[in-house]
Amino acid sequence: MEEHELKVLTKEVTELARTVGYSIKQEINRVGDQDVQEKRSNDFVTYVDKASEETIVQKLKALFPEAGFITEEGTASEKKEYTWVIDPLDGTTNFIHGIPSYSVSIALRRKNKTVLGVVYEPNADECFFSWEGQPAFLNDREIKVTNFNTLSDSLIATGFPYEKGENMDNYLKLLKDILNKSHGIRRLGSAAVDLVYVACGRFEAFYEIGLHSWDLAAGAFIVQQAGGSVTDFSGGDNFFFGKEILASNGHIHQEMLNAIKKTM
Repeated sequence: MEEHELKVLTKEVTELARTVGYSIKQEINRVGDQDVQEKRSNDFVTYVDKASEETIVQKLKALFPEAGFITEEGTASEKKEYTWVIDPLDGTTNFIHGIPSYSVSIALRRKNKTVLGVVYEPNADECFFSWEGQPAFLNDREIKVTNFNTLSDSLIATGFPYEKGENMDNYLKLLKDILNKSHGIRRLGSAAVDLVYVACGRFEAFYEIGLHSWDLAAGAFIVQQAGGSVTDFSGGDNFFFGKEILASNGHIHQEMLNAIKKTM
């Protein structure tokens, strides 16, 4: 696929994400307890997630019939040379509690490389996007990561794993260590939002364990396109399916890795 084709496709995907995000926002006060299902401990799904994913898949099939899909709710599942990776509602727990921090996340992968990413946060009407060979954008304004080069000057984001196991004690030790060394830690509840906030300079880094590919595909790509670094906890590139991710402005990446390695 040529760059100009990716550009046109990205525009279509941003419009789709906005449309779906607007629909999701309209449902936030209509979802009741009877509409919530628990897939596993503290991992929820609603009819809004499912309907949004169906809409996205249907539209993307029309836009790019040759592509496969990785989807959170299983609407479509088939890997091909080009594969869409979709989280229709990242931050479902926030959504069902009426907390306005959630997002629509759509990425396109060519084999093992992401070439397009879109994250739309409907409450702030902020659409983050990029495609291969281009910088990252927020509502058509170019964005970059920050230049802060020490953890002591940084604000960090994280999330907590759904599965409460033996890693939790170490995770809390890491949380305490970073909290003591930084400007603070924020936990917003949407990994896609956390990642694009690193890309636009609101956070210097984000780390989490237990994430799936659909949680991070678009956001991680946008961080990289904005000049940041994304790795697993060993500093390698096994973050997409490895269920551990560190995304940063690049300048504090090694300091973050050192802290992670010391406790995790």
